Amino acid sequence: MSTKLAIICPCFNEEEILKSSAEKLRALFIDLVDKRKISSDSFILLVDDGSHDETWNIIKNLHSNDNVFKGVHLAFNSGHQFAMMAGMMNAIDKVNCAITIDVDLQDDISCIEKMLDYYNQGFEVVYGIKNKRKGDRFFKRFTAKAFYKFQRLMGINIVDNHADFRLVSNNVLKTLSKFHESNLYLRGIIPSLGFKSATVDDKISERSAGKSKYTSKKMMKLATDGITSFSSKPLKVVFWIGVLFLTVALINGIDIIIALCNGTAQPGWSQLMLSVWFVGGVVMVALGMVGIYIGRIYSEVKHRPQYIISEVLD
Repeated sequence: MSTKLAIICPCFNEEEILKSSAEKLRALFIDLVDKRKISSDSFILLVDDGSHDETWNIIKNLHSNDNVFKGVHLAFNSGHQFAMMAGMMNAIDKVNCAITIDVDLQDDISCIEKMLDYYNQGFEVVYGIKNKRKGDRFFKRFTAKAFYKFQRLMGINIVDNHADFRLVSNNVLKTLSKFHESNLYLRGIIPSLGFKSATVDDKISERSAGKSKYTSKKMMKLATDGITSFSSKPLKVVFWIGVLFLTVALINGIDIIIALCNGTAQPGWSQLMLSVWFVGGVVMVALGMVGIYIGRIYSEVKHRPQYIISEVLD
């Protein structure tokens, strides 16, 4: 029996590229059905993350002209991770597996067939690994590598060079439905579930139209969410920095006492001010780090909905 698949694409202000991407996905869909890789009742689910342009109207037109396209409209911009989560939760028990991919299709959609082959071999999660990133600028490639290394240093179980292009089985979807985190970080959650997984090589290409909506600010927020959601090591690092400063202060105090006893003490206004500013900066960093974690706790205990769906095309 063919596999019933949902291809889930989060969209935010993607009117420039959405039609083109839909054509490519439709062509892939027909090819996979002809090869009996997926069943004819599989579908492509486009999740509009509260766009301000014509994205939702385009999705509605696609749906009215071809029922292979489904749509979910979020009432407000909830963020990339929550839009993806909304699509996956909509697909629970409707499909055998789901593939998430950004609608700009910078990821290599030819990998989808390989992902399905792995799924049919018994793998519940298949990750797209960015082995070639020609579509990314040098700065983004450099920061991405540093990002993965830093997260591993912080003790986070993450798949290197993997973003959000992945296949997950319906079992994984049902397990994910138990997670209600306000600071959602799927790149860390899914590997931690322990399901049997495989990888495929993913070649990143340039966008054919429009600009990436994943700004540096959003990337920084994602990085912060990832680290603070899965690791308390930053707090431990701050603690040991404090211990180091206390040790330095103790040594400096002993040195001052010796200098006073010897009569060699010299007034040091610049050294004093430098010390005050430096130690004050470390204290502020420490307080900020603690504040971030307290803010995370505050967000979690309110249990507000992660996203609100205003309309579904199904």
